Amino acid sequence: MELSVLLPFIVNVIVGGLVLGFVYAIIALGYTMVYGVLQLINFAHSEVFITGAVVGFEIFRVLQDSAMNGYLKLLLALLAAMTVSGLLNVLIERLAYRPLRGAPRLVPLITAIGVSLILQDVLRFLEGLQGRFDLTYTLPTGFGNKFCATDSTCAPVGNFLRTIGVDVQLKDVILVVVALVSLLVLNYVVNRTRLGKAIRAVSQDRVTAGLMGIDSNRMISATFLIGGSLGGVSGVLFGMKFGTVNAYSGFDPGIIAFTAAVLGGIGSIPGAVLGGLLLGVIQNLIGVMNIFGNLLGFANLGTIDASYSKIGPFIVLVLILIFKPTGLLGKSNVEKV
Repeated sequence: MELSVLLPFIVNVIVGGLVLGFVYAIIALGYTMVYGVLQLINFAHSEVFITGAVVGFEIFRVLQDSAMNGYLKLLLALLAAMTVSGLLNVLIERLAYRPLRGAPRLVPLITAIGVSLILQDVLRFLEGLQGRFDLTYTLPTGFGNKFCATDSTCAPVGNFLRTIGVDVQLKDVILVVVALVSLLVLNYVVNRTRLGKAIRAVSQDRVTAGLMGIDSNRMISATFLIGGSLGGVSGVLFGMKFGTVNAYSGFDPGIIAFTAAVLGGIGSIPGAVLGGLLLGVIQNLIGVMNIFGNLLGFANLGTIDASYSKIGPFIVLVLILIFKPTGLLGKSNVEKV
């Protein structure tokens, strides 16, 4: 197999994996922020994130015939999804988790699973009232086109991408840009503001933070609000990436994103991002293993098609728990959010 043919294929698989990884990374941040403060695995976050995807669908559906600029539609979808998902996450914390604070850790864990199942059916019911189940995104015109399809557009970036054989859609570029902006804003809030300092203080020692005048309950609610808002962003990005969502679409990406948080070192923001990107690339590489097998002449690999792609993250999870249980960037004194 000639390298000139194989190399662009590998580059595109890796780029596609990184794009997917950014979605996982934003979802994983919701898990890792809540765990950093409460040491709670908020399994309901997968439904919080898919609620954002549903809100994004509704915004795009309502505005599909509008002459409004496509980027403005996206901005409105993101803001609406962030608001609904953030407030939903705060409501879940207030009603389901706060009364159980101080209970054995298994109790809120089971509650989180219960809340997740309840939210799935609430979403199915609400969309079912409109006669809908699968929700297909109606993205603004041009979002599904290739990025820099001709020499006259986006040069020199487009020319560089074409030179190295990268073939991406405009919506993938938008997805990465939105994800990076979200990560930068989160990093600023957590590390450069009084709110972030107070959240970190509560995550380190809630009692001592209270003695210093920090309202722990408010900081925990703020953490859920931020985590839920990130879930809303990731929901819209997920809907843009895959095109169709339903009330049950959050389970698989939610579990993979949780795995990403563990892989990177749960409680660590850089770890969640690193874990998400790695799992996105690994999942994409396994998904095309059959093509690699055919290209390289390994017939046995030909049976490993895209349906096997989701096992990759869990193999990695098992290995990391065996050989480095704290995750890639996890330390005993890791800085938590």
